[in-house]
Amino acid sequence: MAANRRNGTASEAHGLDDILAAAAPHPRTALPNVATTVTTVAALYFGREVFLPIAIALLLTFALAPFVSALKRVGIPRIAAVIASVLSAFAALALFSFVVATQVSELAQNIPVYQTNILAKIRSLKETGVGGGIIARLSSVVERVGQEIDRQDATLPAATADKPPREPVPVEIVARERPLEVLQNIVGPLISPLGSAGLIIVVVIFMLLEREDLRDRFIRLVGYGDLHRTTEALQDAAKRVGRYLLMQLVVNIVYAIPIAIGLWILGIPNALLWGMLALALRFVPYIGPAIGMLLPLFLALAVAPGWSLVLWTAALFVVMELVTGNVVEPWLYGSRTGLSPLAIIVAAIFWTWLWGPLGLVLSTPLTVCLVVLGRHVPQFEFLDVLFGNEPVLEPHARLYQRLLAGDPDEATDHAEEMLEEKYLVEFYDKVAIPALLLGERDRVRGVMGDLQRRQVAASALALVANLEDDAKEEAAEDESPEAGEPGDAADEDEAELPDGTGMSLLCAGGRGELDDAAAAMLAQVLEVQGATASKAGFADMEPASIRRLELETIDTVVVGFLNRDSVKHARFLVRRLKRAKAALRVGIVFWSEAGNGDKEAADKLAQDINADFVAHGMVDAVTGALSNEPPVALKLVAKRRMRRPRAAPRKVPAAAAS
Repeated sequence: MAANRRNGTASEAHGLDDILAAAAPHPRTALPNVATTVTTVAALYFGREVFLPIAIALLLTFALAPFVSALKRVGIPRIAAVIASVLSAFAALALFSFVVATQVSELAQNIPVYQTNILAKIRSLKETGVGGGIIARLSSVVERVGQEIDRQDATLPAATADKPPREPVPVEIVARERPLEVLQNIVGPLISPLGSAGLIIVVVIFMLLEREDLRDRFIRLVGYGDLHRTTEALQDAAKRVGRYLLMQLVVNIVYAIPIAIGLWILGIPNALLWGMLALALRFVPYIGPAIGMLLPLFLALAVAPGWSLVLWTAALFVVMELVTGNVVEPWLYGSRTGLSPLAIIVAAIFWTWLWGPLGLVLSTPLTVCLVVLGRHVPQFEFLDVLFGNEPVLEPHARLYQRLLAGDPDEATDHAEEMLEEKYLVEFYDKVAIPALLLGERDRVRGVMGDLQRRQVAASALALVANLEDDAKEEAAEDESPEAGEPGDAADEDEAELPDGTGMSLLCAGGRGELDDAAAAMLAQVLEVQGATASKAGFADMEPASIRRLELETIDTVVVGFLNRDSVKHARFLVRRLKRAKAALRVGIVFWSEAGNGDKEAADKLAQDINADFVAHGMVDAVTGALSNEPPVALKLVAKRRMRRPRAAPRKVPAAAAS
């Protein structure tokens, strides 16, 4: 019998070891060393003449691949589908560039006409004294600086009466260029862009023709050992980047058409030009729309003598940006790029420094490719951590970090966000208790001092107090008639907790302050179920303090332990509590992150420590505490008394005997 008890206790302790190990954080993400980072950045910078056309071709391949696939499904051969898609795309780009160039040329011819209105506005500002004469002051400052620059240097020999100052001799440089040199000066600057465009067209065509072969070669190169993961990465990258480019184009068109129409109605010259520039510049994140708005505003300032046209133009851009950013973009693709807002800004700065204006345009899709690579390839996981929009810490680790920092307010904010979709018992079971398990794990390892442990426990108790209003709202919802109606499919798998109306319970911590915090969470969940739950600290479970507990009105006492070596201590507490009140139900909770579905092992451990129930999670603890089963009687333990050896008979002297 004793051997069975020892085996049961050992197996339970081993199970607690496994459960506590499950609460350990994930291994650290490996970061690239400095040499690798510097080498990669240097290669991209100095090899931009090679890498930039390839990057543009790769992104265009992602964008045109769906059109090629659609044409192939119709029955058009691959080569014809590829050539038709590429030529159509570049013809559209060429037409776009031609219209922009024509509009810019027309605008340049009309600029002198607008000079009068600009000068009139400057005079009106000076006459009205806007800004306390700021314009006049700036003009005087500029004049003084010019006078100081023109002032003759004192170190130079001054002109005398017999030596008058020498007048500068005008020099005229006449350049005589040959016709071939003139042609070279005109054609030379066009050779590089045209050559790059032709190279990009050729690369795009071959990438689309050899797409499957390139995919197989990439898999063989980097992911032959894990075909599933590599294939998923390639499909995710192609789908995410292609969808982003297509949806961004649609969004920009929806944004640019009302801009062009509105500017035309307002009377802004070359409205078609500004609409097309707005379409193109909106591919540049954040700063693109602002740049596209500045030029029409300047033109509105020049074409009309008043200020109303400037205000109407600014209002048009602001309204369209608000509508596009808050209605059109979330409706079409939302945040499907997978990038955080800060990552988009940092990526824009980095790629602009690396590859100039084209790098700014390509920054978002290129960073999307890197994030997808980091999401599926372990060696590049740091890219997903740095630039992705998914939470990098699990909810319980994030909560524990806030408790460590002594910030229960932010922890409460995160908890309330989760409680919009979860019940309080789920939050405590899946997030809060695992967070406390991380704290207990650090305490056992010796990396958490007493002061920090008390701070974590105090922050956890403050979190419980902050969630009191949410607990009352949830309790009120449970009492409403609608609470019993069937919900969606997700609610069918949730455990049904018993009603605790009329029951009185005491929740106590087992061996430390963190146990007290877990007991407070359990008490709050029991109150949501309608029970009357009071709390006691681990100090109240000391032998001298148990006698002072008011247990007359208490039906059940639940003691929780985060520590893995608490089975003997739990057995001791059960015996003490049942001796204090024979009709008392006593439950023990060995908190764990994953819970324990082995009901037979839990019942066996409960028999071993003489408890009414043993639980490992919040749901089992609430179910056991609100059970109507009669209390388990206290087992009597036979005590072995040491017998004293009989004393040898004293010898009485003969004289005394007589």
